[in-house]
Amino acid sequence: MRGVGQYGIRRILCVFPRYTSSFGTFEHAYPLTDGVQAFMPPQGLLVIAAYLPADWKVRFIDENIRPATDEDFAWAEAVLVSGMHIQRQQMNEICRRAHVFGLSVAVGGPSVSACPDYYPSFDYLHVGELGDATDELIARLARDPSRPDRQVVLKTADRLDMTKFPIPAYELADIKHYFLGSIQYSSGCPYQCEFCDIPGLYGRNPRLKSPEQITRELDKLLECGIAGSVYFVDDNFIGNRKAALDLLPHLIEWQKKTGFVLRFSCEATLNIAKRPEILEKMREAFFATIFCGIETPDPDALHAMKKDHNMMVPIMEAIQTLNSYGMEVVSGIILGLDTDKPETGKHLMTFIEETKIPLLTINLLQALPQTPLWDRLKREGRLIENDDGRDSNVDFVLPYDDVVRTWRSCMGAAYQPDKLLARFEYQITHTYPNRLHPPRSREQMSWRYIRMGLVMLRNIFWKVGVLGDYKRVFWKFALRRLARGELEYLISSIMVAQHLIMFSRDASGGHTNASYYSLKLHEASVPAE
Repeated sequence: MRGVGQYGIRRILCVFPRYTSSFGTFEHAYPLTDGVQAFMPPQGLLVIAAYLPADWKVRFIDENIRPATDEDFAWAEAVLVSGMHIQRQQMNEICRRAHVFGLSVAVGGPSVSACPDYYPSFDYLHVGELGDATDELIARLARDPSRPDRQVVLKTADRLDMTKFPIPAYELADIKHYFLGSIQYSSGCPYQCEFCDIPGLYGRNPRLKSPEQITRELDKLLECGIAGSVYFVDDNFIGNRKAALDLLPHLIEWQKKTGFVLRFSCEATLNIAKRPEILEKMREAFFATIFCGIETPDPDALHAMKKDHNMMVPIMEAIQTLNSYGMEVVSGIILGLDTDKPETGKHLMTFIEETKIPLLTINLLQALPQTPLWDRLKREGRLIENDDGRDSNVDFVLPYDDVVRTWRSCMGAAYQPDKLLARFEYQITHTYPNRLHPPRSREQMSWRYIRMGLVMLRNIFWKVGVLGDYKRVFWKFALRRLARGELEYLISSIMVAQHLIMFSRDASGGHTNASYYSLKLHEASVPAE
């Protein structure tokens, strides 16, 4: 879009809703940092902000950092909102607050695209990706920003080619307050795992940005103050293996040019272990962490969920291969599968001990709309659509209370401080030495970086080493790092460990939902106006 003049000037307030506390938000790590307040800048809403006509006035607010105020709503002529299912309650609440000021409100993103009926109060529903529906929404707001007489549903039929996507408006976000930077290279995934909604929402043929776009976005992130790590939020970094191979030399060259000031992380299917030519270039590009949806070590379960590609290489061998290229594996794990048995929890703990994976997102199965799992469970009469306060909308094969009890037990056992830090110890001695070790750049030796490291060390020593309740385990781990000059490993490990330990205590005590992908519906619903 980005036209000037023909649309008139509008004042648009973009509001990203607060996350409900979950395993992946890392909020327990923030007090140890130098001012971090949120996890990652939201790609979708920042792309939309950049796509709006260039002469429109745009204000972006991430409510994970600060709430939108009455002054913000009074300034605006219209409000744009985006988010995921877990943010449903917060999105509806933003709509309610905006309507108090008589503002029209549009919602887009993955949640409304999958379930438009979740958002009865919004004036505009933007269903689908950036494209003709976006242009129509902008045109309507340009003609008249006031609320329409009835809800308008705009569905994208012609998606914008990703090579024409603008650089997200990172300048509108307070980048230095985010735990990680975020960047998107592709959209879609060729696989059809039963529980996943990505193919239904974004297609099986991954759409791609150009390598030049990605390096320009990285330049912009650096310019806006990102430090540390950038996460490729693609659903599957190797959804198009040829494209990944085309991109990686550009990332390597960019890293050399900028002095390797950033580390990269991504999500990929476990069969990436069969691609040494990709892994070698990822190592050269300084990829340090890779999230793999292992889901379960049970081959029968993987076959049942249509995830046979996880068995192209034995799971333990695949993990060791990734570790040999210096990449720490983060794993997704699902409990509540039809193939689960009473001893599944015990087998999972054995798997964690054998793989030495520090961070596993152990999650209770949730059926998402627009997935084969949803359709199958509905046919079988096992989809609980009228939520009764359960943590999952799946009628499990095993008794529900037993499944939840297993989840709580695994969460409590997996993240005992001594066990977790022992797994980090393994990564430090067996995985991290295999990483690229570039010389320190001028930026990394700057006072900004030194100060940031000193602040984090101070916070860690005080909040964990003095005030924490696992001090003995912490100091045993920390003194070893100090003796070996491994300050960076000390900081990065404890940042993650602190969150996992604190969150798992809440989880094992029954204080958090056992599914991170959807709130209990009775908690998520906001009455229509």
